[in-house]
Amino acid sequence: MVEGSTGGQLPHIDAAGRATLRTVAELAGVHVSTVSRVLNGTMGTGVRMAGRETADRIRRIAEEVGYTPNPHATSLRTQRSNLVGVLVPQLVDMVLATIYEGIEEACAASGFSAFVANTGDDPVAQRQRTEMVLARRVDGMIFGDAHVDGSFLNEVAGRGVPLVLVSRRAGAHPSVTCDDYRGGQLAAEHLLQLGHRRVGVIAGEPYASTGIDRTAGFRDTYAAAGIKVPASRILHSRFDTGGGREAMQRLLAGRTRPTAVFAVNDFAAIGAMEASRNAGLTVGTDIAIIGFNDVPLAGSLPIGLSTVRSPMHDMGVRAAQLLMKRLAGEDVESELLPPALVARASTLG
Repeated sequence: MVEGSTGGQLPHIDAAGRATLRTVAELAGVHVSTVSRVLNGTMGTGVRMAGRETADRIRRIAEEVGYTPNPHATSLRTQRSNLVGVLVPQLVDMVLATIYEGIEEACAASGFSAFVANTGDDPVAQRQRTEMVLARRVDGMIFGDAHVDGSFLNEVAGRGVPLVLVSRRAGAHPSVTCDDYRGGQLAAEHLLQLGHRRVGVIAGEPYASTGIDRTAGFRDTYAAAGIKVPASRILHSRFDTGGGREAMQRLLAGRTRPTAVFAVNDFAAIGAMEASRNAGLTVGTDIAIIGFNDVPLAGSLPIGLSTVRSPMHDMGVRAAQLLMKRLAGEDVESELLPPALVARASTLG
């Protein structure tokens, strides 16, 4: 048992139930400033000020109660690291890689360095990577893997970490995104102009605001035209070619095959094109397919992919600039960047 502990609840724990400097100080019988010098200062300084025996006792107690310093608070007490941590689902994704290039460019222009960690959109990995990033005493974070409920981000913000979202929105946290709802409208307007009334949607992951907002814009536009897109033709999928291929196979196997499909991500749209070819359909003639983002590959396919262009690089730049404003103590607001329709052979034939 820790010396000075009663075996009950630890004293002076924080709101999350974690041990604090005051916890260690009370159990060690020393002033909190002594604990801070030993645990947060340099080894030599802490030992000289507290004495080796006391310093050793403080470290032992800190380890036993599971005390970990708040790296962000520590950096504020000392000086800035000029580091920005970025979390994304997968950096191999062309969209996210382009966004990160913008972040890195804007950070460098402000004298900061950025580094990135992948989370696979997994909440457990997101939590682990966040702790890893904060351990490097970053000045702020940019999240590209936000889940729309925003609960984890609320925890991070509650620890005093300046943060900004990019590509996705969540809660009231400041974000820089494409106007995804308007992008869904553009896709719907294009297909309506071409006469498509029986349509389907490959809607992406249900926890990502990108798919939610793009699908909503698409459905609402069709509804305004007096056409309901049934839930049976709105399928969630992964944001990759495999996910798009599987969703398209299900759409084509339905009772009424759609004449056009909107995929909320270009790679899902490319997977949908593959599934259509495998079913003996000619994309652009037998079935129309439109994606979202306009990755470089979209215009280089044998049948060019119609898509909604999102300002990927600019999103990264603006997100980093927004974070710089937060670090300077300025109030910031979320930003929506305009999308643009790019029509090619996959819908025009």
